[in-house]
Amino acid sequence: ATPWNTGDRSEARSQQTPSFSVVVAIDFGTTSSGYAFSFTSDPEAIHMMRKWEGGDPGVANQKTPTSLLLTPEGTFHSFGYTARDYYHDLDPEEAREWFYFEKFKMKIHSTSDLTMKTELEAVNGKKMPALEVFAHALRFFKQHAVQELKDQCPSLPESDAIRWVLTVPAIWKQPAKQFMREAAYKRVGLGGILGISNSCLGGWGGAGLEFPDLLGLPLDPWQCPRPGWTQGLGSTWDSGRCHCPWQGKLLCHIFGDDFIATFKAKRPAAWVDLTIAFEARKRAAAPSRSSPLNISLPFSFIDFYRKHRGHNVETALRKSNVNLVKWSSQGMLRMSPEAMNELFQPTITHIIQHIDALLKKPEVRGVKFLFLVGGFAESAMLQRAVQAAFGHRCRLIVPQDVGLTILKGAVLFGLDPGVVRVRRSPLTYGVGVLNKFVEGKHPREKLLVKEGKNWCTDIFEKFVAVDQSVALGEVVQRSYCPARPGQRRTVINIYCCDTDDVVYITDPGVRKCGTISLELGDIKVTALDTRTARSVRATIDFLSN
Repeated sequence: ATPWNTGDRSEARSQQTPSFSVVVAIDFGTTSSGYAFSFTSDPEAIHMMRKWEGGDPGVANQKTPTSLLLTPEGTFHSFGYTARDYYHDLDPEEAREWFYFEKFKMKIHSTSDLTMKTELEAVNGKKMPALEVFAHALRFFKQHAVQELKDQCPSLPESDAIRWVLTVPAIWKQPAKQFMREAAYKRVGLGGILGISNSCLGGWGGAGLEFPDLLGLPLDPWQCPRPGWTQGLGSTWDSGRCHCPWQGKLLCHIFGDDFIATFKAKRPAAWVDLTIAFEARKRAAAPSRSSPLNISLPFSFIDFYRKHRGHNVETALRKSNVNLVKWSSQGMLRMSPEAMNELFQPTITHIIQHIDALLKKPEVRGVKFLFLVGGFAESAMLQRAVQAAFGHRCRLIVPQDVGLTILKGAVLFGLDPGVVRVRRSPLTYGVGVLNKFVEGKHPREKLLVKEGKNWCTDIFEKFVAVDQSVALGEVVQRSYCPARPGQRRTVINIYCCDTDDVVYITDPGVRKCGTISLELGDIKVTALDTRTARSVRATIDFLSN
C-alpha cells in the first residue's frame, strides 16, 4: 500500500527545488471522477476542474460520472455526462452496437485472475479489453487537464513540467495497481506520475482516524502515528452497493428477474436512464424524511413491460405484495421512507461493523476524531448512523466539500509526498527460498538433496508482515545465491497471505502474487550481486500467471 513513485522517494525530495511546475491529480472514482491542480508557485491554491455541462438534480457537477462511451468500432466517443446523455438518446437498436461503460473501476479489483487481457462488459453485454477502457478514460482527463492548464497559463512548458497523481484504492492488490500503471504509463503517457491510495487528507492532522473515500474506495481507518501524520486503508462498502439491493431485490422482485435481464439487454439506454432517476432520488434520502420519494419510470420501461408481460406496471406492483412501494397516478414509483432506508441498511450496517472492529484494535485506542470524506460521506443516512454508533467515543468531522476531499488531498500529496509518511501493509509479503535442512525442525517432505547437501524447500521468507507500518521510501534488503553457478537469469516468486504466522509457501492461504525477474547477464540496475558488487536489472511482474 505504498505510493508509486518514478523517482527518489525520500522526504528530502520535498525540500529540493521541484522539477515540475504544476501538480495535476486525477481522482478516478467508482461513481464520479474529476481532476484538480495546483501550481508550485502558489501551492495553497487548489483549482478544481472546469464546471461540466449537464448534471443531475441535487448533484454537484464539480465531478463527472465515470461513464465512457465508445463507438461500435471501439474508438473513443465521449466521457461523463456527454457520454451518458448521448447514449441515452441513441435508438434502442443502435445502442446495442455501442460500448457504454459505467461504474467500472472496482471491477479490476474484484477480478481474481486479472491479466493484461482481462475484459470488461458494457451495459449491453459487449466486451472490450479492460486496459483499453481505462486508457480511454485516463487519456480523456489528461487531454482536458492539459488544455485547461494551457488556457490559464499559456507559457506553461511541455508536459514534463506536470507531476501527475492518480488515486488508487489502498485495498487494491498489486496486480490491480500494476494494471493502472500500465494504462497510465504505456497507453496514455502520464510521465512523472505518483500513484497514491485514496487515503490522503493532506491538511488534516492530529490524533484521529482518517476515513478515505467511502464512494467505492477505501474505508479502513488507521491511527495517526504522530501529530500531522495520516494513515489509511480500507474496504469496498460504498454508495454503489446501494444499487445492488434495488436492482437485485426491489425491481427483480416486482417485475421478475427475467424481465429485468431482458430489458437491460434490449433497452440498455433506458436502463441507464432508470439508474439516473434512482441515483437522484437516493441522494434525497434522509433519516428525518417522512414523505415518500417518487421515482419516474421511463416510458420505454413501462411500454416494454406491458408488451413483454401483457399487463401494466401497476398490476405488477399489486401482485408483488411490496407494501412499501406503490404506483402513483402520475406514473411514478412511490417509495416510502422505510423502503429507501432498507436499501441503505445493508451497506451502512457493514460499514458500521467494519469501523467497530477496527476501533477495538489496540493500535487505535485513544482516537479522538473520526473523519468522513468522499462521495458517500455526503449521505445524511451514513452520517447519522456513524454518529449514533461512535459519537460517544470520538468526534465525527465531515469537512466541507466532503466529496472533493480525496481529490484535494491528492494534490497536496503531489506537492509534498511526505504528508503521508506511513502506511500499513494489508498483507504479509515474502518470497519462496531454500534453506539448509534442520533435522527435527523441518518436515521430511520438504527435504531436497542437491549436490550432497540437504535443503528445505518452500520456505516463506518474509519481507513485510500484515499490519506492519511501512514508511515512505523504506527499503527491505535480502541477499540470495543463485541455485546454479554461472546462472544468467533467475526468477524469484513473490507470495502473500492474510496472516503473519506463515512458515511455508504451501501453507493454507498463501498465494503467489508476482515474480521478480533478475537478468544476470547484461547488467543494468537495482539488484546487487554481493560477490562481485555488480548490480543487475530487476523487474517485478504482479500480472504474471
